[in-house]
Amino acid sequence: MRTPKFPRRSLALAAALAAVPTALLTAPAQAATGTPTAAGAPPTGFVELPASPLPPDHAQRVITVSYRNDSSADRTVAPQVLIESPANGPFLDPASIRLEVLSTDGHWRTLPLASQTGTLYTRLASAKLVLHGHHTLTERYRITVVGTAPAQGTVEPRVALYG
Repeated sequence: MRTPKFPRRSLALAAALAAVPTALLTAPAQAATGTPTAAGAPPTGFVELPASPLPPDHAQRVITVSYRNDSSADRTVAPQVLIESPANGPFLDPASIRLEVLSTDGHWRTLPLASQTGTLYTRLASAKLVLHGHHTLTERYRITVVGTAPAQGTVEPRVALYG
């Protein structure tokens, strides 16, 4: 009986894939946009994570946002960071806070902050991803106060849940 021959590239790819841990192959994926109404659907709930004070001027603080999907079904989620101004003002200026996220390549990437009534926040639409059943989402953020005036406020991470 004749033995089938496989191109060397196919064998190299198969060997490389066999060496990759299964968790990497099933890591969270970017959420499918689907229909326009599904893409713009609001979250059905939020998981509030522990808050902390804003770091002092020019100091940095790393914050880890972690959420586990305990169900066996996939779930669309979006991590979000809120930075609340003091109740009596002055409101924080987006230019006085630098928020970065640790990307998959190990580099810090600056995130734009939007502002509404004294709250700075990261946008949900660009952060949506599908978290597979029984997997954990872990994102690391770095917050730096870069303004000249002393900043007061609270950092409030959370995870938006969809569907």
